[in-house]
Amino acid sequence: MTDDDKPDLIGRSKGKLVRTKEKWAEERRLLTGRPDFGHVNRLPPGQKEVKNWPVLDLGAQPDVKPEKWHLRVTGLVENPQAWTLPQFHALPQADFVSDIHCVTQWSRYDNRWQGVSSKTLLDLLKPKAEAAHVIFHAYDGYTTNAKLSVFAEANVLLAHSWEGAPIPREHGGPVRVVIPDWYFWKSAKWVNCLEFTAVDQPGFWENRGYHNEGDPWKEERYS
Repeated sequence: MTDDDKPDLIGRSKGKLVRTKEKWAEERRLLTGRPDFGHVNRLPPGQKEVKNWPVLDLGAQPDVKPEKWHLRVTGLVENPQAWTLPQFHALPQADFVSDIHCVTQWSRYDNRWQGVSSKTLLDLLKPKAEAAHVIFHAYDGYTTNAKLSVFAEANVLLAHSWEGAPIPREHGGPVRVVIPDWYFWKSAKWVNCLEFTAVDQPGFWENRGYHNEGDPWKEERYS
């Protein structure tokens, strides 16, 4: 990314918030000890349903102009790609409805997303046989990781719209990852690169005491 492509940052980094969450991980806060391995309940253990969509980030939100947004795909794929937003919109589109489960104990039901499914992306990119992980990179420097098998699930997408309108900046627009079956820190906001790797690369929160996977029904909040 050149200096001309770097977006302005709105707000300040929340160092105190990061330290608080690291302490939560050390103390294993919010755990009920009653996992729901069979997904019997729609609401995972320890979660509370909300009607709004709380804004959670590291404090400094990148102001990515739609005309400046690019998504690069690198690493172990047969067909590396780089898309502008119009090119991304020109790919086959999908409409999904899914729930959000945040590690800070709230869940929001029935979110309507539009974007490009992981299946469409994988069909285009053709990961190599040795590819086992996807690393998500964001405009604010945030990273997180997922197994390729998780990214390939049928309900995963890169979303540009929520509830019929473009995803606003504070929620990760122009484009964010949506992995509904994991805690939402895995669904990187402001995504600008997908890196396919053979070796796992734990990201920002995974290196600060959070679980490497993050299944809400197993209460995989912390490592």
